[in-house]
Amino acid sequence: MIELKNVERSYKTGHTETWVLRRIGLTIKEGEFITVMGPSGAGKSSLLNVLALLDDSWLGEYWFGETPVHSLNRKQRADLARQRVGMVFQSYHLLDDLTVAENIDLPLSYKNLPSKERQGMVADILDRFQIVAKKDLFPNQLSGGQQQLVGIARAVVHAPALLLADEPTGNLHSTQAREIMELFRELNRQGTTIVQVTHSEVNAGYGSRILELHDGWLTRDEAVMAAAAEAQ
Repeated sequence: MIELKNVERSYKTGHTETWVLRRIGLTIKEGEFITVMGPSGAGKSSLLNVLALLDDSWLGEYWFGETPVHSLNRKQRADLARQRVGMVFQSYHLLDDLTVAENIDLPLSYKNLPSKERQGMVADILDRFQIVAKKDLFPNQLSGGQQQLVGIARAVVHAPALLLADEPTGNLHSTQAREIMELFRELNRQGTTIVQVTHSEVNAGYGSRILELHDGWLTRDEAVMAAAAEAQ
């Protein structure tokens, strides 16, 4: 589904160049649930931003299926992301002046769908996430856990092929965190490919593969058993 070849990313500050990704080679198969781990500053979020097509300033090759992302212009990359990728941010990134339902509808607004069909898709996801009663509220009227649920609902409403999550449970208490991870596991069972960045060993137990980054280098790529999460 995805293949990275010699992907590198650096930032320049004055005359100093700092590398955050170094010669990353990575293959992600359809239906995998991958966890990216490593210390702060290791390059985890930088890798996720490349995969999410949010960052244009990297070197190397990025293949999304048969599509050579490295050969696309910015508009083409944005179109690909809207069609195929869902992103869950640690800080929610909900739009304050839109209601819950309007926030969830946002990814659908980029697609050529009839209004009634979009309304039906939003209604279905509100029901699935058990937040129908919140649909007319604004983000500042929600708890942190509720905002994160809305952020995940928005990310998956258009059935993305790839779901990316940056510390999706970092601001939540343990019960909310488990609910979200159970939801991720169910989405993965239904065919969604997931890549999550986390410091949590518990969250990592829900996946089938762990990648570790250190100083921008991929130092571990290992298949793991998800039995720990199954047993909880």
